[in-house]
Amino acid sequence: MKSHGNENPFVEKIAAKRTKAGQAASRKTAKLQNTEPRIPLSTYRLQFNGDFTFNQAREIVPYLSALGVTHLYASPYLKARPGSRHGYDIIDHNTLNPEIGTYEEFERLCTTLAEHGMGQVLDVVPNHMGVQGGDNAWWLDVLENGQTAAHAGFFDIDWAPVKAKLRGKVLLPVLGNHYGAVLDNGELQLRFDAERGEFGIYYFEHHFPVDPSEYPQVLAYRMDVLSMRLGHDNPVLMEYQSLITAFRNLPPRDEDIAERQLERRRDKEVHKRHLAGLVEQYADIAGFVEQNLLIFNGTAGNSASFDPLHLLIEAQAYRLAFWRVASDEINYRRFFDINDLAGLRMENDEVFDATHQLLLRLVREGKLDGLRLDHPDGLYDPEAYFCKLEAQCKGVGRAPYLVVEKILAVNEALRKSWPVHGTTGYEFTNLLNGLFVATGAAKRMERLYNNFIGAHVDFDDLLYRSKKLIMETALAGELNVLANLLSKIAEADRRTCDYTLNGLRTALAEIVACFRVYRGYISVRDVVAEDRHNIEQAVAMAKRRSTAADTSIFDFLRGVLTLAAAKGKNPEYHRPVLVFAMKFQQFTSPVMAKGLEDTSAYIYHRLLSLNEVGGDPRRFGVTRSAFHRANQARAEHAPHSMSTTSTHDTKRSEDARARLNVLSEIPAAWRLALKHWSRANGNLKRVVDGMQAPTRNDEYFIYQTLLGFWPSGDAGSDEMARFNSRIKEYLIKALREAKVYTSWINPNAAYEDAVTAFADALINAPANGAFPTNFRPFQRRVARLGMFNSLSQTLIKFTAPGVPDIYQGCELWDFSLVDPDNRRPVDFVRRGTLLAALQTLGAQPAQQRGAGVRELCDTMEDGRVKLLVVRSALALRERWPEVFQQGKYLPLAVKGEKADHLCAYARFTGGRAVISLAPRFFARLLGEVDSLPLGEAVWANTTVEIPFHRLGWQYNCVFSGKELGPCQQQSGWFLPVARVLAAFPVGLIAGERVQS
Repeated sequence: MKSHGNENPFVEKIAAKRTKAGQAASRKTAKLQNTEPRIPLSTYRLQFNGDFTFNQAREIVPYLSALGVTHLYASPYLKARPGSRHGYDIIDHNTLNPEIGTYEEFERLCTTLAEHGMGQVLDVVPNHMGVQGGDNAWWLDVLENGQTAAHAGFFDIDWAPVKAKLRGKVLLPVLGNHYGAVLDNGELQLRFDAERGEFGIYYFEHHFPVDPSEYPQVLAYRMDVLSMRLGHDNPVLMEYQSLITAFRNLPPRDEDIAERQLERRRDKEVHKRHLAGLVEQYADIAGFVEQNLLIFNGTAGNSASFDPLHLLIEAQAYRLAFWRVASDEINYRRFFDINDLAGLRMENDEVFDATHQLLLRLVREGKLDGLRLDHPDGLYDPEAYFCKLEAQCKGVGRAPYLVVEKILAVNEALRKSWPVHGTTGYEFTNLLNGLFVATGAAKRMERLYNNFIGAHVDFDDLLYRSKKLIMETALAGELNVLANLLSKIAEADRRTCDYTLNGLRTALAEIVACFRVYRGYISVRDVVAEDRHNIEQAVAMAKRRSTAADTSIFDFLRGVLTLAAAKGKNPEYHRPVLVFAMKFQQFTSPVMAKGLEDTSAYIYHRLLSLNEVGGDPRRFGVTRSAFHRANQARAEHAPHSMSTTSTHDTKRSEDARARLNVLSEIPAAWRLALKHWSRANGNLKRVVDGMQAPTRNDEYFIYQTLLGFWPSGDAGSDEMARFNSRIKEYLIKALREAKVYTSWINPNAAYEDAVTAFADALINAPANGAFPTNFRPFQRRVARLGMFNSLSQTLIKFTAPGVPDIYQGCELWDFSLVDPDNRRPVDFVRRGTLLAALQTLGAQPAQQRGAGVRELCDTMEDGRVKLLVVRSALALRERWPEVFQQGKYLPLAVKGEKADHLCAYARFTGGRAVISLAPRFFARLLGEVDSLPLGEAVWANTTVEIPFHRLGWQYNCVFSGKELGPCQQQSGWFLPVARVLAAFPVGLIAGERVQS
């Protein structure tokens, strides 16, 4: 990643001012413990990995400081799997990732942040860890020792599955082919670590330790040969045989007496050291072990030669399996369906303590002001975790800023009982995006889409089917674990013992498929009305869909899920009911995420800007009044929630969505364009499996994708080649996520090739071809109008209630696809240069400054207009923090001819007010004219009422510095929009009482 040094004096000058303030704040902080959280005024998300380190982050701190950012918002940087690009596969919670930097380098970063008055928010991963591969010590302990492992209680493993051969074992779906084929091919290798005295089975990068109590299978193999070689009375032989007996006598893996478990853990290490010593000291022993390894590792092509190794593997605390066919038997909870990420039992105090040592130390030392809690819906009891985390942080003397990555359904609110400051902002992302979608065009866009693809897509049914598909495939193992628990509950009562395991599993899947939110939060503390209502609604819907002859099974499930079934029962019945209800909640979340975000959203393409994380494609936009109501509620209940528009998880970057929203304003033009393009490109399709490829639905998806991400301006051949490559990779990912004609499990290369070839032909079509001559003018118009949308949404993000976050690089235009495309390197040198130029402009006298701001609009494609909005808003947030952190949110009435095209509101407290004017629906506002949305010619008599204005108040445009005096009429005070938006497409006004 390119970094920004100290080349720009203006950036350094601004940063130096903040450095002084930061040093003073640091001295003050050192004297006092922070019993109150330090709420960020803004955050800037950086993605750390081996290519972007602590040192590189430290280099850009002056730039971030000059931009006006108060907190660096870091992706996870604890020790992760080697080569991790995201950091969510942590293998050691108490060590920094060495690929990102040393602790000394981290401390230098923290010092530099403090010198610039900045703090830090860290992305924390409490739900899961990276496993497999052989680099997670806790996981290796479990594989070696099974249920007696010291860390067996750290992972969410079902040790008693229905299948007898799996009891006491962990299923590991890591093999690239069926187990027998892999074994016979010699791909599984038994190795001996002579220094540690340990045996392990290896499969490429994977390492599976051998249970020490099974070492005798190797050590005693061909014992007669060793006896003859050394002599029966040889003391070395007797010592060796005694050691074999000691290994054999270790307490078994299913030992449930604590003292015996400790005995095993202690003695196995003693015996390993003894074995290592014998091998080092006696060549005959070392040679014998080496010869046995050769025998166990067999001869490829000779199946019988692998029998000893097979017997050894069969005796382990794990079962190795082919990854394609093992999903319905997986018996450890994962993060979604990712086999390499195993769920942690954070409800276990020992797990919490073991995973939070370094984190609490960094909080105590003031290096972290805030924590972003990843995927809390995966936790057994999220609220209990939040409470413990808050208490532990306060216990070390600091109250942190806490936000949770919680996806809220439409009309769902964050739980008031949670001791957190808010969410990471997905609901804000979709609320804000919806403001720029023309709600009145919903039916026209639906008809247009259906007519183009030649089918009607019922999204409710699609989502239901997608969730069922996920439970039948990717998450079948988790469903089986739940069904097994439920079956045991049913068997414990004579009134429910007739329900079969298959019937319970089917009913359970129906209810999950009908669940309208990601999850509930029933716990030992209470069952709130909201959770009860969601369960009853899902059960009722599942009942209606069911074809079962006896639907009373759903009533039984409702009783279990709401804990009503346990009322009045003994603790032996109540306990498993509570456990099941809480594990059920851990399951519904990944099913919804995979079914909605990662399946349905890749199939239903009416308007792609709506298919976002935390969004609902059925919700076609947000009315202005609904937008205002939501922000008023946010200001009252969650004023410190994050406000995001792009993240590492979003399906499309903010500026790409802003482009696509334009289509909702021009459905007629969109329909005609589609008609022309499909005719022009019909001959580019191929026939795959008896059908045209791409299908009409995927073709519709491709056109929107090209409109959203086509490079700005006149891109050169190199940039277009990179764009083509990115689009191809993205299309393959999108097609596989949809799981219609290809998938990750069963790729259809012919269909994928046809689709990528089609896209390639569109991108590289001759300039005078039928498609480019029609597409390029349409695309340029959408892109230009999209930039105006982006400016408005950027302004709102920085002035509406919440803590605005900038995803790395998005202070300029950014047209990124889904991960990993959105982790491309950021050119901070260019951004620093542009920021320095804006600082120069800001230092000019008002008249020249205003003219310079206006001139920026003539070259909007270079991104300086967006950077101006970001920097200006951040500077105002720093200047008047109380307005943004405590200020009320007041919708402002817009009157006049173009009233529908403007969203206006004020944030105010005391004698200060910030007024935001964010235009929208630019296609209708400007018509076909290629002009700027400025001045009286566009806004005519449109006005914004200022109900709080009193004599003695003064108002200035934050961008130009121009004074804006309100006008008075009989109904009150107002600002003419044409004056506010005379030189720049959006309005940001600072008003304050200058005299009583």
